[in-house]
Amino acid sequence: MQGWSLHNNGHLLPGAVVMPHERLGWGKTIGLGAQHVVAMFGATFVFPLLMGLNPQLAVMMSGVATLIFLFAVKHKVPSYLGSSASFVGVSTAIYAAGGNPADVTGALFVVGVLLFMVGLIIHFAGARVIHKALPPVVTGAVVMLIGFNLAPVVAGVYWPVDPWLAFTVMLVVIGLSVGLRGFLGRIAIFLSLVIGYVLSFLFDLVLGPLKGVAADGTATSALRVNWSGVASADWLGLPPVTDLANWVWKSPDNVVGLHLPHFNLALIIIALPVVIALIAENTGHVKAVAEMTGENLDPYMGRAIAADGAGSMIATFVGAGPTTTYAENIGVMASTRVYSTAAYVVAAIVAIGFGFSPKFGAVISATPSAVLGGITVVLYGMIGLLGAKIWKENNVDFGNPINLIPAAAGIIIGIGDVQLSAGSFTLGGIALGTIVTVAVYHLAHAIAPKELREAADGASLIYNAPGIYTESGDEPAENK
Repeated sequence: MQGWSLHNNGHLLPGAVVMPHERLGWGKTIGLGAQHVVAMFGATFVFPLLMGLNPQLAVMMSGVATLIFLFAVKHKVPSYLGSSASFVGVSTAIYAAGGNPADVTGALFVVGVLLFMVGLIIHFAGARVIHKALPPVVTGAVVMLIGFNLAPVVAGVYWPVDPWLAFTVMLVVIGLSVGLRGFLGRIAIFLSLVIGYVLSFLFDLVLGPLKGVAADGTATSALRVNWSGVASADWLGLPPVTDLANWVWKSPDNVVGLHLPHFNLALIIIALPVVIALIAENTGHVKAVAEMTGENLDPYMGRAIAADGAGSMIATFVGAGPTTTYAENIGVMASTRVYSTAAYVVAAIVAIGFGFSPKFGAVISATPSAVLGGITVVLYGMIGLLGAKIWKENNVDFGNPINLIPAAAGIIIGIGDVQLSAGSFTLGGIALGTIVTVAVYHLAHAIAPKELREAADGASLIYNAPGIYTESGDEPAENK
């Protein structure tokens, strides 16, 4: 059990910093833990919804993964592990290829294994190994194609259900994200979802139910907000068991919850490229926390990445989505200057408690599709533009063909879902785009003239931005 020292007898003076190994009084610590729950809450249940998985189970397993992470890093790196946005696109691609939730969690379990192995490599060999393989031009391109590959999901799945409601929710997201400041600005997506829920209810009252036509030509009518499942759900209990026998992609009658993963090689290959984005996310988190606390956390970089991989493996093994370190909670720490891991333990325990309420899960699962459409049209674009942010902050020179050509080819393949087939095996979209970006970059680097290689290498050594390795990212020899 971690023993936290009491900071200044439990009193927090103006401007004081509470370090990871310290805590305030338990009352204040519980309050801070509740803030962390609110910060992670919106994204942690929105992303499973978009992945076709159970949000109640995802919230529960996020708490379990967080406890594993804190133990693995010896409480040196305060962090909450929530559902990752990076997997939304590959989940949709797996469903489109004929997969079901068990295929999704099977593919993402393997991603967790790979991330765990990468963490071990970094721990023993130093971060420079990964840095050489994945320079910022490659990492930015992969993050960009993962985000923009999601555009057809908005256009073809969520938005058409109720376009005007989706458009209204999109305006709410934009207004809150730009207009709110401080902590409220950091939970703008969560607030938008709540407002969208209320708007859907009002649309039902004023405009009546949605009218449509079923596949057999019969007229249909459905309320935007359907709480029949909420009324019948128990207050306490485990998430349901996934009904794979009757599961149909995009069907509102799907029952998704606890299940074991199923492993399909073709679908696993679709998911593997996401590990690049996860490496960037975890590294950026550790670097950001190190900057805020003034501590050298490089020796824990490998541990943090491996711990996220282990947490993702455990979560996907029972049917939840994988996890990642959350920037939302960095915002809470930045505003409070309290970095105590005790607050994260409290948040994890609260999340696990939420996971034992099927009624809570039913409320989340009843989120109207148009609300998700309004949110994702902004969110997916933001994910893609994070790739451009990586390029900008690392001074990637696209006048150099070593950088330009691989990124150009990979992004178009990823966004356009370009396919390569060999018999029954098909490779395309995110997977093919990532493979092309990485392979063509190293091929171009190998055959290019010396001056172009030196220019590319010079740019790739500027690694100061969150989400990217630094040249000092290697662990000291005594820590390997």
